[in-house]
Amino acid sequence: VQLQASGGGLVQAGGSLRLSCAASGLTFSRYVMGWFRQAPGKEREFVAAINWSGSSYYGDSVKGRFQISRDNAKKMVYLQMNNLQPDDTAVYCCAVVRGWGSTQGDYWGQGTLVTVSS
Repeated sequence: VQLQASGGGLVQAGGSLRLSCAASGLTFSRYVMGWFRQAPGKEREFVAAINWSGSSYYGDSVKGRFQISRDNAKKMVYLQMNNLQPDDTAVYCCAVVRGWGSTQGDYWGQGTLVTVSS
């Protein structure tokens, strides 16, 4: 399984970014896919997850600001992040989620750094 995230960068508070994750080596549509993040000095945090049909759930800190989506044909997962705040600064990774409703990941990809300036 290979997961490659991209789209990170530097953005001012209140701004938006869209992250992408390309998946390979798995029957993509079978799996719940998710985004996680890890800020410096903090534990990894669940951000969002989505199943094959597009149903999703979110971590409390991003509800109403972030939106996860996927394209099963392209084996892609996306994270639209709006109204970004300095506390959103972290390395963001996509992962295969350990089943519907879980906030744990099984397979991890390389992350992409998001930096939000105040």
